[in-house]
Amino acid sequence: MQNDNIDLKQSSMTEDVDLKELISIIWSRRLFVFIVTSSFSVLAIAFALYLPNIYKSEALIAPAESEDVSGLAGLAGQLGGVASLAGINLSGQSGKVNKIDFALAVIQSKKFARSFFERHNILPELMAVKGWKENELEYDEALFNSSTGEWVLRDGQTKKPTFQSAFITFRKAISISKVSDSGMYTISIEHLSPYIAQKWVIWVVEDINEEMRKLDVDEATKSKAFLRDQIEKTSVMDIRKVLFNLIEEQTKTTMFAEIRDEYIFQTVDPALVPEKKVSPHRLLICILGFLLGLFSSIIAITVKFYFRNRKECITS
Repeated sequence: MQNDNIDLKQSSMTEDVDLKELISIIWSRRLFVFIVTSSFSVLAIAFALYLPNIYKSEALIAPAESEDVSGLAGLAGQLGGVASLAGINLSGQSGKVNKIDFALAVIQSKKFARSFFERHNILPELMAVKGWKENELEYDEALFNSSTGEWVLRDGQTKKPTFQSAFITFRKAISISKVSDSGMYTISIEHLSPYIAQKWVIWVVEDINEEMRKLDVDEATKSKAFLRDQIEKTSVMDIRKVLFNLIEEQTKTTMFAEIRDEYIFQTVDPALVPEKKVSPHRLLICILGFLLGLFSSIIAITVKFYFRNRKECITS
């Protein structure tokens, strides 16, 4: 028992000696620590300065309608058993459609992105811009010739990016988030240019309103054609009356879509030109570079110390 206690004390003393020796060695190699830490810090500063500023513009929007029944989606519920008596098949059309969720999904769809690219010709600003200096865009001339407005040709092939690569970049730039339980949403876009970020947010809100308006008008038009066809197929006055009422409702939907500019989303707080960047966080990058250099140098000294002690133990 006494021998065990003696061994524990000797082991504790050895660890204390090793720790003190390690600290002493680190202090004696402080010049090495300083050089490594300084090198990492300089690299971090250079990297932080190399990264371009990124600006984010956002708009707060609210649904123009919280929920709606569009086109044929509401016919089954309105006709009920009368439709069955008339032989009108509306199966699969029942239930309500959340137009807001649908509109948000459309914004993030490939179809909307393709239309957005073509309508506003944003591909150069999305894929070829490398910086923003003195209120002017700096293009990567190896990809896009800003003087002629054409993509660079090399070996007979254009360097114009594919739609899929542009779509991935666009999805990374745009963000949609719900504001707690208020039912409102924020649409934000990040870009090297604060003016382009603001302009694209405005365009996205305008385009989704126009897209949803067009979809509802087309659906209402098809619904009215369907209803007129059903009127001709039935002679039951009650059913004909219901069908005429539904045609009137679809006409109202069309009229409402035509007269309202902000059809699906209303702008509560419009997008502004951001004055401050959102990234990069240069101070954080510099601090991380300093800590990485400090810990790397200490770890290198510790590893060398460990292997030296192990070698001495084996030799002895």
